[in-house]
Amino acid sequence: MENYLDINKNSWNARVEPHLESDFYFVDEFLEGRNSLNSIELDLLGDVKGKSILHLQCHFGQDSISLSRMGAKVTGVDLSDKAIDAAKDLAKQCGTDTEFICTDVYNLPNVLDQKFDIVFTSYGTIGWLPDLDKWANVVSHFLKPDGEFVMAEFHPVVWMYDDDFEGVAYNYFNEKPITETLEGTYADSSANIVQDYVSWNHPLSDVLQNLINKNLVLENFREFDWSPYSCFRHVEEFEKGKWRITKFGNKIPMVYAIKAKKKSS
Repeated sequence: MENYLDINKNSWNARVEPHLESDFYFVDEFLEGRNSLNSIELDLLGDVKGKSILHLQCHFGQDSISLSRMGAKVTGVDLSDKAIDAAKDLAKQCGTDTEFICTDVYNLPNVLDQKFDIVFTSYGTIGWLPDLDKWANVVSHFLKPDGEFVMAEFHPVVWMYDDDFEGVAYNYFNEKPITETLEGTYADSSANIVQDYVSWNHPLSDVLQNLINKNLVLENFREFDWSPYSCFRHVEEFEKGKWRITKFGNKIPMVYAIKAKKKSS
């Protein structure tokens, strides 16, 4: 689909203002110093002090800025120009030196000439990309030898279900683009926006194999029966900061996480 970038850029631009105002993103607390990262990714990232990090699909930069606060030198990238403008403003308010670039992931090698200790991406990212071979190539391209790729993402099993989790509505495999028109947003269902979206499902085999094909060695792979975000319908918080779909409980995976290292030769 040739115009998916324009469609999704418009949709993400429309989300920025309601997201900044939502409780979901707790901007006031964030400005006061709250770390936006979760235990899932923090466990895999480890000590990032002094390391260079490329954060792909960073939205308006909370996680990028959180990494900067932890002592890393961070570059965040996002398709949405409004999100990047907001990210730069947040970084200024937070007093960090986080850098931000507005471009799509596939185009990044054309506008950034740098190698990083860590490439990071998390939660609701690769579903906006049609081609994981190209994505993995970008990840590998920007990693230094022995550099690490860290990823936390919603599990593809979750994306098989309809929005109310009443039945399987979508193919687990990347069969074709999924085009939808949705009201509101995951951060605020009452937000007065109606937007078109184009997304893709990606099975775990595609994620892992494409990374392997690009000279990355899998060091850690984890699956979780909970989500750190209440961004789905019909969820309940069973522990502080941990949500599950009520009808499924702990019976299905909701998130997975990967840590991989680029081969030195």
